Amino acid sequence: MRDALHTGVKRAMAVVCSGFSYNMEVVSHGFITDISKTDAENEERLHALIDDAEVPRERLAKLFEPEVLSPETSSVVDDGGEGRDTD
Repeated sequence: MRDALHTGVKRAMAVVCSGFSYNMEVVSHGFITDISKTDAENEERLHALIDDAEVPRERLAKLFEPEVLSPETSSVVDDGGEGRDTD
């Protein structure tokens, strides 16, 4: 499971890096707060970003499943009744 987590994070960072220019060292420390905002405002922004990432997260995770999940695990993963994306 640990290997799956690390593979998924590495691949996700590569995908993001492919379309945007950012410092991976900075991003590896997690959510970056805006020092001009309050803690509550930063927390609200974090939750909004997480909500916005839900659909893309699902799509990206499905791409990684064959590489990081064992065949037994991937066959029992519930995809919510939807077919797998083949894009």
